[in-house]
Amino acid sequence: MSDSPASAPPVAGQAPGAPVTPAATEAKKGGEPISRYGWHALILMSSAQMMSLLDRQILSILANDIRLDLGIGDAEMGLLYGTVFALFYALFSLPLGRLVDGWVRTKLLAICLAGWSFFAGLAAFAQGFTLLAISRLGVGIGEAATQPAANSILFDSLPKSRRGLAMGGLGVGLALGLGLSMALGGIVAERWDLAFASGDAPFGFRGWQVAFLVAALPGFPLAWLIYKLREPERGTMDGIHTKADPAPFAASAGVLGAVTPGANWMNLWRRDAGARQWAINLVGLGIIIGFCLLMVELTSDYSPRPALDFGAVAFSPHVLQWSVFGFGAFVVLNLFQNFRLTDKPTFNVVLSPSLLMLMVVGGLQTAINYGVMFASPQILIRQFGLSMADVGLQFGLLSALLATIGALVAGPLADWLGSRMGPRGMIWLVVGSLGISPFFGIWTYSAETLTDFYIRYTMYSLILTLWLPPTYTLLLGLALPRMRGIVFSTYLVIMTLLGQGLGPYFVGIISDQNGGDLAQALITLNLVCPAIVALLLVVLTRYARDEESMLDRARAGGEEV
Repeated sequence: MSDSPASAPPVAGQAPGAPVTPAATEAKKGGEPISRYGWHALILMSSAQMMSLLDRQILSILANDIRLDLGIGDAEMGLLYGTVFALFYALFSLPLGRLVDGWVRTKLLAICLAGWSFFAGLAAFAQGFTLLAISRLGVGIGEAATQPAANSILFDSLPKSRRGLAMGGLGVGLALGLGLSMALGGIVAERWDLAFASGDAPFGFRGWQVAFLVAALPGFPLAWLIYKLREPERGTMDGIHTKADPAPFAASAGVLGAVTPGANWMNLWRRDAGARQWAINLVGLGIIIGFCLLMVELTSDYSPRPALDFGAVAFSPHVLQWSVFGFGAFVVLNLFQNFRLTDKPTFNVVLSPSLLMLMVVGGLQTAINYGVMFASPQILIRQFGLSMADVGLQFGLLSALLATIGALVAGPLADWLGSRMGPRGMIWLVVGSLGISPFFGIWTYSAETLTDFYIRYTMYSLILTLWLPPTYTLLLGLALPRMRGIVFSTYLVIMTLLGQGLGPYFVGIISDQNGGDLAQALITLNLVCPAIVALLLVVLTRYARDEESMLDRARAGGEEV
């Protein structure tokens, strides 16, 4: 990477190919308007996020019917919703994140979108746990490129001063996907089952199976539109020209081999890793295995579950859960070792204390968020007697509206606070949101009437939506342009392991142990909130220092900036 001029086709007010001048840089800091191309990119990236959450989240509204139809419990549904998805999402986000940093991001996102849409539709043909698990892992692999690609494209398509708005726009897409997953899933499934109550449905499909098909279909035309979107020039909005990657696929394959358990040892051998690196890897593996064995024992004693059948093989769901978690934890260890051996600048940048703490904050808060979205539809069905269609229309559309309002407020608010207080303003916004949210969460899930639940949930949801745009803006602000894909993928691994990998699972086993009381399980999950606030307060004291030292740390690793 060098400091040579970069052309800037997406920048409003600049001619294509014009150099990035100091004046242009100042204009961007002052709130430069978003170009037509920037709005186009934002709409398509937001739509991709919408489809991502639609195909991921629809399982929550259909879970009760699937559970009854296939004879599986809350813990197993938590595995499908969280752990099985999380394993492949986390693993493949790393090589795909590296491919985001080196290949054509628009084409990569389009291909992955078409792929996960296919696997989402495959769930319609499930007759048991196994095909549902295959569907979820396919969706996980495809969606692994979504956020790294979308974030990277938008950071190169919108001015720096509008990045909070960009993250808010992605939040709107997530909100719409969440609402549509519940509304579409609930209405389609219920109406199909009512229309064919006599049992003469085409192909013998149940309503939940048809809902998977309907949710998958829009992904294919959207993939085509993204495929045709012009690729923005990398680093333009930061005034940093980024050299073309000569072998992005080889680098991506190298990351996959380096982080995959087993293959990682070949990578250490090929890189002539010293005795210290081998010791770190093997001792780390031993600690991970010991921790996971302990957790299998503890969770099995706390909430015994029947074995899951995979053909001729049966597994305890707790063994599967902690095997997946251990796999992911070892992937993270291998990833950091690979950074150290092959990309020292990225290693030095990722080891920023503020960056690592923001990743953990995102993971812990996502555990609560996924727990809420996994359990809330079932609470409304079981505790308040709503039908799936009622939940879809009421809770789904309400959640979409609230999350959209929150994202539209949080993005510009983050930009406004950043322009006046710098990063500290954004951090205070996150501290305020996540500091008071657990009190509203406990209040919400203690509601005894449906009206009280919706009133309380409205306030709780609006508060929860404020944290994501500023957090993502802060996180990506600590990475150089050519690193943003792999850095965000690193965050996705940590966030997925802590959030989607543990949140729904713990909600499920606590619920199973307490007679199906999902509300109490969600209240219990809020015990992680003090740790979240403590980490954010530390970030508040050192973010500016870590941001200022980013270039120096990259140069110390050999980066030419």
